[in-house]
Amino acid sequence: MNDTTKLNITQWAEEDRPREKMMMKGAHALSDAELLAILVGSGNRDETAVELMRRVLSSCDNNLNELARWEVNNYSLFKGMGPAKSITIMAALELGKRRNLQTAKERTAITCSRDIYKLFHPVLCDSPLEEFWALFLNQSGKVIERVQISTGGIAGTYVDIRSLFREALLRHATQMAVVHNHPSGNNRPSGEDNSLTKRIGDAAKTMNIRLIDHVIICEDCYFSFADEGLL
Repeated sequence: MNDTTKLNITQWAEEDRPREKMMMKGAHALSDAELLAILVGSGNRDETAVELMRRVLSSCDNNLNELARWEVNNYSLFKGMGPAKSITIMAALELGKRRNLQTAKERTAITCSRDIYKLFHPVLCDSPLEEFWALFLNQSGKVIERVQISTGGIAGTYVDIRSLFREALLRHATQMAVVHNHPSGNNRPSGEDNSLTKRIGDAAKTMNIRLIDHVIICEDCYFSFADEGLL
C-alpha cells in the first residue's frame, strides 16, 4: 500500500477511530489491536497503528499472554516500533498482570485446588524459569502469606526443605500448599516432583503442619496432587 492510497486513522469515519470508538461505545467494543493502537498512538509510513498492531498480534497467534513475554527486541522487528512504544505496551501488560494479582489477594480463603491456581497463575504463567512457592495458611484455611522458596532453570529448581519449613514456622502456619510452574506447558509431575512431594509431606507430618496440596501451574492448565489422591 502506498501513501496515495493509504488512509490514516484521522481520515477514517469517526466511529471507526479507536479513541473515538472507545468514547462512544466503551472499551469492550474495541479489538485487542485497537486497544494496543491507542497505546502506541501511530503506525509507520505503510500502516496505521491498528494495522501494525494487528500484525504484531498475528505474529504471536493473537495471544496476549504470549505478547506479555516479549521484550523490546521482539517489538523492534516491526517497522515503527521503537523502544518508547514497546515499553508502553509492556507496561500496560504488566499492569494487567498486577490487576489480576490484586484480585487474587482478595480471595483469602483456600477451599480447593482451583483457588490455589487462581492465586498463583498471574505470578507464574509468564515465567520462563521454574519457580517454587509456598502458600501458608492458618487453621481456618485463610492465606497468611505466599513466599517464593527458590527459582531455577527451564527444567527444574532446587528446593531446600529446611528453608521451606523455616518460613512456615516463622509465619505460625498450621496448613500449607506448595506450588511450582512448568514453563514447558506440560502439567504432568516428573519423578522428581513426586519424590519432592513425598519428602515435603513427611516433613509436614513431623512438624504437625498439614500439607493440603502441591499444584503444578502451566499457562492454561494445572495439576493438583490432592485432586489426584497423591498426598
